[in-house]
Amino acid sequence: MAKRQFVSFPFSDLYNIKQQVLNWSARFNTFAFLDNQLYPSPENNFECLMAVGERARLETNAGGAFDKLKAFSLEQEDWLFGHFSFDMKSETENVPSALPDQILFPDLFFFVPDTILLIFQHEIQIGLFGSHHHVIWEEIKNASSVAKKNTPAQLTIQNRMSKEEYLRVIEKLRQHILLGDCYEINYCQEFFAESANLDPLELYRALASISPSPFSAYYSADDHFLLCASPERFLKRRGDHILSQPIKGTAARDLGDAAHDELLRNTLAESEKDRAENVMVVDLVRNDLSKICETDTVYVSELFGIYSFPQVHQMISTIMGKPRSDLYWTDMVAQTFPMGSMTGAPKKRVLELIEQYEKSKRGLFSGALGYVKPNRDFDFNVVIRSLLYNRAHQYLAYFAGSGITFSSDPEKEYEECLLKVAAFERIIKNPSHRSVTGYKYT
Repeated sequence: MAKRQFVSFPFSDLYNIKQQVLNWSARFNTFAFLDNQLYPSPENNFECLMAVGERARLETNAGGAFDKLKAFSLEQEDWLFGHFSFDMKSETENVPSALPDQILFPDLFFFVPDTILLIFQHEIQIGLFGSHHHVIWEEIKNASSVAKKNTPAQLTIQNRMSKEEYLRVIEKLRQHILLGDCYEINYCQEFFAESANLDPLELYRALASISPSPFSAYYSADDHFLLCASPERFLKRRGDHILSQPIKGTAARDLGDAAHDELLRNTLAESEKDRAENVMVVDLVRNDLSKICETDTVYVSELFGIYSFPQVHQMISTIMGKPRSDLYWTDMVAQTFPMGSMTGAPKKRVLELIEQYEKSKRGLFSGALGYVKPNRDFDFNVVIRSLLYNRAHQYLAYFAGSGITFSSDPEKEYEECLLKVAAFERIIKNPSHRSVTGYKYT
């Protein structure tokens, strides 16, 4: 069978190449642009990945979807790109959803791309079947923006629930915790805009400029778009090495006052409430990884790490293990999905409470997007800090949530949600933002 061949081309300006690649992707209905945004990590093998077009695709909803994906994957000897929506929980945890969904991403979508671009600091590798690599490279270098005029002033952002209703729900969830129904629950609310006639690429550029994040993505499955500025990794497998990096604990940045910003960072590091949330999720993830790893190989390599991003400080822990050799990659995802940071503990009961108290399906939010290599190594993010857009219906949405424990202050949880979506309101109202220059992750 013919193999995909990669040919390398040098370049000098990484930022410009990213923009050219994004311009070039506009001609395709299906694509996945995964960007590390110069985040320094030994776990990041590329600066960017771009996959466009389809040689094969699988689109399905929960109900035997993982079996279909396994069969689809076994038929391929190539890269796969795609997503799992949060509502795959109806298959993995037997908790279906009857909540309304306006974005309508399929529960599971994967494709084998026509063309793959591996982008490094000063080199792009073009992978395809055939020998027209130079033609693609010339197309990319000559691709121009086809952005249309945005109309942000016409958009009215609405919330699925009032602040008062949100505060009442948090109190009810605290009572569930008091009664022992759960220990922690990630509760989310939806913000949305209708009649949203906009250019998703330009909106993504604006989001990436003010909130560069290590698991950023610009993704399309037909007329469904994801504009993602996620800082969180769900699950990565590289040979006999697998890890998950849940986030629990958020604090605001103050980029105008270095001393105050450091105080905010240190306050998060010392917060008993945030440490309690984080360690609960770490225990849940350790339990999830123990299902797919060799006995006694799961361990916490970092607990309560504090990482700073342009909008917020985050508390991140890393759990690692050695994956079982008898499990296929789809089994590893199925037995750990949905991720603990977006659910809570115990997972099944928390998912039932999410269905009871949330107002809309999360869909791709709280799901995972990523890639699978031909050797079945994979890397998936957690879809948070994201805009979701249905172009056909002109419906735009974003979600925000936080981890609720008995010690949670409802007012502060509401403020945390607003903090997480502040960047969205800025770019929707004014999508013209200059790039963040000189920003360093810490």
